[in-house]
Amino acid sequence: MALFGLFGKKSETDIVKRAAERVANKRAQAVDRWEAIHELSRIGHADAVRGLLKRFTFYVDPSITDQEEKDAAFEGVVAAGEAALEPVVEFMRRAESISWPLKILTRLVEPDVVVEKLLELLSSMDTEYERDPQCKIQVLSSLEERPDPRIAVGVVRFLEDSNETVRFHAAGALFAQADAAEYCDALIEAFCAEESVRIRMRILDGFIAAGWDVGTRSEDVSARLPSGYKLDRKGTPSKS
Repeated sequence: MALFGLFGKKSETDIVKRAAERVANKRAQAVDRWEAIHELSRIGHADAVRGLLKRFTFYVDPSITDQEEKDAAFEGVVAAGEAALEPVVEFMRRAESISWPLKILTRLVEPDVVVEKLLELLSSMDTEYERDPQCKIQVLSSLEERPDPRIAVGVVRFLEDSNETVRFHAAGALFAQADAAEYCDALIEAFCAEESVRIRMRILDGFIAAGWDVGTRSEDVSARLPSGYKLDRKGTPSKS
C-alpha cells in the first residue's frame, strides 16, 4: 500500500502520530507496519524515533517478519543520530528489557556514555524484591563487560540484592573493574552471608584469579567453602 494511501494529505505531526500507531499495533498488517517504519525512519526526528521504538515492545509471528521489522526500526533509530539519544534513554528507563535500546545506544554514543546511562538507570533501582528483575540483571551483566572506574561504586550495593542472579552479576561486574581490590571486604562479607553456592564459587574464583587473600576472615570463609575449594595458611583460596 502506498504511503499516500496510508497517511493521506496530512501534516508531518499527523503522519508521525498515525505511523507510530501502526508501528505499535501488533495486529496491523505487516505491510502497513513496514511502510510506517520506513516513513518514521525517513522523518527521523525525536518523535519519529519514539514511534519506531514502540516496535521493540512486542513480538509477531513469523519470527522472520518480527526480526526484519525490528532490524528496520533499529536502523531507522540509529540513522536519526543525536536526535535519537533522548528518546532511547527514555525508552530504556521504562522498558522491561533493555536489549534493543542498549544495542542502539552502543551505536549512537561512545562507550563511556553508554556506561554513564547504564549507571544512571541502575541508580534508580533498589535491592528489594521485585517480580521481574530482568532489566536490573541486564544492566549488571552489561557492566561486567565494560571496565570503567565509575562502575564498582555503583554496583557494590547489589551484592545484597534479594535476587540471586542479580547478586551473581553484581559480583562479576565488581571483579571486572581495575579497582576491584578496594571492595575485597564487601565481597568477603557477601561471601560469608551468601546461601547460593554458585555465588560463593563466583567470589572465590575472582579471588583466585586476582591472587587475593581473605585477610583476617579466614575462619569465617573456611566455614563457608564449597566443595573443591580450600584456603592456604595465608588465607589465599585455591581449588583443591
